[in-house]
Amino acid sequence: MKIFSKEQIYEGDQLTSKKQNITSTELMERAGIQIFNWLHIRMQGAQVPIHVFCGIGNNGGDGLVVARHLITHGYNVKTYVVNCSDKRTKDFLINYDLIKQTTKKWPDMLSCETDFPEIHKDDIIVDAVFGIGLNRPINDWVKSLFVHFKKSGAFTLAIDVPSGVYTDKAIEDENGVVWANYTLSFQSPKLIFFLPETAKFSIEWEVLDIGIDREFLITTETESELIGKNEVLPIYKPRKKFAHKGDFGHSLIIGGSYGKMGSALLSSRAALSIGAGLVTSFIPKIGYQIMQTAFPEGMVITDDNETMISDIKFDIEPTVIGLGIGMGTSTETASALEKFLKTNKKPLVIDADGLNIMSKKKALLKLLPEMSVLTPHPKELERLIGKWKDDFEKLKKAKAFSKKYNVVLVIKGANTITVYNEKLYVNTTGNPGMATAGTGDVLTGVITGLISQGYDALGAAIFGVYLHGKAADLAIEDLGYQSLIASYIIEALGEAYIDLFKQTEQPQVEAQEPDDKK
Repeated sequence: MKIFSKEQIYEGDQLTSKKQNITSTELMERAGIQIFNWLHIRMQGAQVPIHVFCGIGNNGGDGLVVARHLITHGYNVKTYVVNCSDKRTKDFLINYDLIKQTTKKWPDMLSCETDFPEIHKDDIIVDAVFGIGLNRPINDWVKSLFVHFKKSGAFTLAIDVPSGVYTDKAIEDENGVVWANYTLSFQSPKLIFFLPETAKFSIEWEVLDIGIDREFLITTETESELIGKNEVLPIYKPRKKFAHKGDFGHSLIIGGSYGKMGSALLSSRAALSIGAGLVTSFIPKIGYQIMQTAFPEGMVITDDNETMISDIKFDIEPTVIGLGIGMGTSTETASALEKFLKTNKKPLVIDADGLNIMSKKKALLKLLPEMSVLTPHPKELERLIGKWKDDFEKLKKAKAFSKKYNVVLVIKGANTITVYNEKLYVNTTGNPGMATAGTGDVLTGVITGLISQGYDALGAAIFGVYLHGKAADLAIEDLGYQSLIASYIIEALGEAYIDLFKQTEQPQVEAQEPDDKK
């Protein structure tokens, strides 16, 4: 699913009005009806007090449409205009007049804290104060209103985005943002739903189809894309009847050190479990018996050093190499990695200490083969690209880093984001149970094993992140979050593959009239 920028959303609205021969007011009516339908289906006429807070821009106009339809369907509605400016949009004014024609209870004007209404915990708040067009700091009394929302404990539904959140820059004051329980986003999710600093302002979100021009949606290239089952299915490579292990490549996993052999073991097992034809582990001597016993399907090459990797030499021709997991950052290991990088021509997937060694000596990054895949967690990413002020700067730096070294950067997190050049691929699978030792090592093996089978580096990263998270999602159905460990994710990779061919995600509902008019 594409994630459109603010500018593209405006362009889509204008093009839709032109091609469908409708006014912007009619498009606003369509959007408001979709919000109303969402509420109407769930409330079924329940007389819970609904407080609709409308700004004086187009988001406020959407709110007025919602309030009008709620009123005409007999709901217990109170409407307010947050009078934060003397400027009003045309569509807001049109819908303000329409609601005054609908009810004798005209919207209350709020201009200061003394105007705030009483809101109870069992009430519902509809936030239509600011939309994606917000580009300036908000008034202090409006901040106080948002704090009033939060203190009430009422269920809060945000229209398009929680008010006070910018779509393209960081917020300045968390008190100046609506903390929504649910956000209904028009036509496309917003990138801010997936960034650590802004995702917290909406616990859940859903996309509503408001009938934006289909050609525009299909042909417009976006900087960000949301990755779900429908997006990874075209990446999947089915196996032919007469395939053999030689068709699926040879993965070499380089890692491990005294006390950290589990990292190399997890990566090696994951590479084979995801479908690599052969897997060899290059490890210190101390890990030989561990690896041969715990992973009988794999092959082992040992370093001459007993406890660490000190000289990377092997006599095989791997298809791809995954390295860095559990290898430590000793002087000997760092020297071995540098020597290896100077002669290596094979595709690489690099994680953990491999990244930490390169962070200390940035010149090593220039030795990476093109389209190497780097899989840092947040602290490793910081060491690579430098500190950032906020999530937007982090993504900007990550894109610049990817472009400079022509690498695929996998930023691990709740919504892992794969970065290549200027493009972001935001993953939708995974859960908090993955916040445990070894899950990153498994991801390294998964991506390595996919490249081994012939997937290109970017496709392997996107697909691997999805399957890794999906396996964890399937595993917690039996285990719960707290009991999930990395080994269980490996065991569930087969289920993740099988799940690809279960019923795919349903298409979004087309824009429609209120339920009682169908």
